[in-house]
Amino acid sequence: MSRKNLGVKSILFPMPVLIIGTYDAEGNPNAMNAAWGMISDTDEISISLADHKTTDNLKITGAFTVGYGTEETVVPCDYIGIESGRDVPDKFARAHFTETKSEFVNAPVINELPVSLECKVKSFEDGILVGEIVNVVADEAVMTGGKIDLKKVKPIAFDPCSNSYYALGEAVGKAFSDGNVLKAK
Repeated sequence: MSRKNLGVKSILFPMPVLIIGTYDAEGNPNAMNAAWGMISDTDEISISLADHKTTDNLKITGAFTVGYGTEETVVPCDYIGIESGRDVPDKFARAHFTETKSEFVNAPVINELPVSLECKVKSFEDGILVGEIVNVVADEAVMTGGKIDLKKVKPIAFDPCSNSYYALGEAVGKAFSDGNVLKAK
């Protein structure tokens, strides 16, 4: 196998397309697209953010939601990543997003995104937002047997090499199970 050094690149596969929803001081909804995020504990999400209208809002409300971009919402999810809420005050409406106020935090749940994490800001230091997940809300249409069904959600992933969004494929294994065949008997 031949390998090639590519230098320092921000490459991690797959990168979820995370849509952060916040309210401003007047209660207007805002959303931004963020790919650099991960679950960092059983009730915690961490996202790397630069300075945005969203970060202004986080300081005001101390709350946010995280919805997952889907195959059906590629265009509006991309749009809110290329426009700034500081420059386009009606960015949320231009994306054709609608919102319902979270029951648990002072942040909008974006109705067009079928799964959202409702979060309180734990910290925001050195560009790293850490949120406590206080609830997960899911549209019943994307659930099977009381659980979120990935095939029904149809989440998308961001490919930083080609600057493209990809649909997720079929399951290829069973976590915490398939590796058991290699255990010593």
